[in-house]
Amino acid sequence: MDNAVEKKLALTHFWVAFGAFGLAAVMGLYQVIERSGFFGFLESREVYYASVSTHGVLMGFVLTTFFIMGFGYYVANTTLKLPVWNKTFAWTGFGVALTGVVLAALPLLLGQASVLFTFYPPLMAHPIFYIGATLLVVGSWFWCVSMIVMYMQWKKANPGQPVPLAMFATTANAILWLWTSAGVATEVLFQLIPWALGWIDTIDAGLARTLFAWTLHPIVYFWLIPTYTAFYTLVPKQAGGFLFSDEMARAAFILLVVFSLPIGFHHLYMDPEQAHGWKILHAVGTFVVTLPTFITGFTVIASLEIAGRLNGGKGLFGWIATLPWNNPMVLAIILGLLMLIFGGFGGLVNASYAMNAMVHNTAWISGHFHLIFGGTTIIMYFGIAYYFWPILTGKSLYCPSMAIAQLWSWFIGMVIMTTPWHILGLLGQPRRIDSVNYNNLLTISWEPYEVTMIFGGLILVISAGMLVYNLYKTQLGSESYQGEVEYAEPIHAVKDLPGYLNSFTLWNVIIGVFMLIAFGYPILQFFLMETFGSGRWGV
Repeated sequence: MDNAVEKKLALTHFWVAFGAFGLAAVMGLYQVIERSGFFGFLESREVYYASVSTHGVLMGFVLTTFFIMGFGYYVANTTLKLPVWNKTFAWTGFGVALTGVVLAALPLLLGQASVLFTFYPPLMAHPIFYIGATLLVVGSWFWCVSMIVMYMQWKKANPGQPVPLAMFATTANAILWLWTSAGVATEVLFQLIPWALGWIDTIDAGLARTLFAWTLHPIVYFWLIPTYTAFYTLVPKQAGGFLFSDEMARAAFILLVVFSLPIGFHHLYMDPEQAHGWKILHAVGTFVVTLPTFITGFTVIASLEIAGRLNGGKGLFGWIATLPWNNPMVLAIILGLLMLIFGGFGGLVNASYAMNAMVHNTAWISGHFHLIFGGTTIIMYFGIAYYFWPILTGKSLYCPSMAIAQLWSWFIGMVIMTTPWHILGLLGQPRRIDSVNYNNLLTISWEPYEVTMIFGGLILVISAGMLVYNLYKTQLGSESYQGEVEYAEPIHAVKDLPGYLNSFTLWNVIIGVFMLIAFGYPILQFFLMETFGSGRWGV
């Protein structure tokens, strides 16, 4: 299959993603150094908040969105054995998204969008930032349409056949993103842009925060699904084994999409606009969404055990040592699962109503978020990149041993940096602050943890540099590579599937009902009564 255009499309998206990642990593190091207070000449409130906002946008929006789109295009091409639908349409989406990034970068770097990469009024960014962010989202919708169209094309040509698992997961992610991005898109288009342009004098902050909550938590699963896709469809093959269960994998992806959407109010536990009953409803949903994570943990570990035993592993745990630890993707999943265990525990704390009140506005949240996102999710992006780069470029990976060292250093650096954050959160250190030197009695006990965080940040920046350098040298290499993506086969072949495990029609209806229940009245109330002097209609 001649897929040179698809390879170029994926690789171009990946380079934007990892270019943003490299820049954001340097900014992250600056932030932990500046806020420590140990280097007075670096202290600048304006630069710090501009850096935090830019770091967050590059990591949370640019790296993830472009990586997911590039990954999705190539997965669709290689699993369905179809060319990317309407390549002009796909490249147009890329152009729209990249234009949005460039536009948003201008006010970010000039300190005119220091809103901590959130969309929470009364913080207001320059309108160009909101317009750029909107174009990034719109560009990603082009990708969603492409994935859904290719999924439907394949189903029409192969009636009754199971959709390849990797494509099933990718389509699930496209559907998830269309649902969840609608919240922040509505907020930005109808509230923030008109407000920032001066077309309206004020907006209802409660409505804005509620709409952002619609997007704020499900976006985490938009980032995570490519990681889980690799867990299920790439890692077992790379480990030398088989997928434990195709059906359980599909169930996990469906549960992720269905139950990750109608939650988000645990970010609003301390906000007065929503009643306790709605918050409790969302809290229950937040605990339910741990179910697909448990299914994934069981299925993936079982798949690794199959590989380990096929490689000669004996005894209860002997199979672990026989896994190919020198394979970047296998190592990435092992280290990623370790961080997922500890980060997932922190997530249960955050979802708990009473405990959330103690930690929500502390450094604990920064530690939890970085361990899950910067740890589990991003380290698997690295593993995917090391596997895909030779395939996409036709060049052998420049230095496999450097890839292994980079993964270990990222894991070690992330643990060293996030552990002090968790401890400092329990000691009461606030998050979203540019300086910790405001109470000597407190900051004396904080200092050792600040030093530790700087050390962790240094390791992470070095690790990020190793990744980008290795990928860059691979693309410039002279040693050719011939190969295509190899997807894992389930240990029991899937010959027939019930419709609900091979289609999203039913699940979209269920999602619509759940979203109406979870967000219907909480949003409608702003249009039915005056709230905090803002008048009706949320403006």
